[in-house]
Amino acid sequence: MIFDTHAHYNDEAFDEDRDELLKSLPENGVELVVNVGANLSSTEESIALAEQYGFIHAAAGVHPSDSGELTEDNFCLLESRTTHKKVVAIGEIGLDYYWDEPDRQIQKEWFARQIQLAKKCGLPIVVHSRDAAKDTLDILKAEKANEAGGIIHCFSYGTEMAREFLNLGFYLGIGGVLTFKNAKKLKEVAAYAPLDRIVLETDCPYMAPVPNRGKRNSSLNLPYVAEELSRIKGVEREEIERITFENGKKLYQIP
Repeated sequence: MIFDTHAHYNDEAFDEDRDELLKSLPENGVELVVNVGANLSSTEESIALAEQYGFIHAAAGVHPSDSGELTEDNFCLLESRTTHKKVVAIGEIGLDYYWDEPDRQIQKEWFARQIQLAKKCGLPIVVHSRDAAKDTLDILKAEKANEAGGIIHCFSYGTEMAREFLNLGFYLGIGGVLTFKNAKKLKEVAAYAPLDRIVLETDCPYMAPVPNRGKRNSSLNLPYVAEELSRIKGVEREEIERITFENGKKLYQIP
């Protein structure tokens, strides 16, 4: 019973075997997947996948690296997609300061606007935050994002920032990086965070765990992440999978 709370199966890395792979997931214990939009076109692709496969749901949103494409007109289009019955979140949205573009002020503006949209729609948010911890936290607080709730996706900060996000009621998304030998900081966060505030994710096709690091990732690799979290928490892997599955359903309001 596994819930992949963050995937990108619309990515071209899956073009050759997408249908075969997706059909194999339920028989391998992956019962739910949220396919996450990163821009307007991938939001449409995510919704199309959710329409085709019953166990897939979609998140609609624009990633900070693509926020320069947003205008008032196409933001209205994004808002219209949030009413689709398979859309369960606004995401992925946030801040990414690793790259110089788009301008940080543009990223901040559309991050705030998409939080406001989530609150208006009654949907949680999927937050991408890279090299931008303080500004991410400041905007979440200013926009009262705790009223929407959500996930800090691919959590990459230390325990002090984890505490701040957890205090806002957010879940921490943990994936393949947890299995890396040099992931000391994330292992500390995994040990610190309550199990009922953790969800599993792949971010596939990226971030494959050991022993498949560097290869194309998929939801089939999540047992490796669950196993490492099991080791850190001292809890059976099956219990890790069960609890994180229920966490994901609660967060995304999936019956």
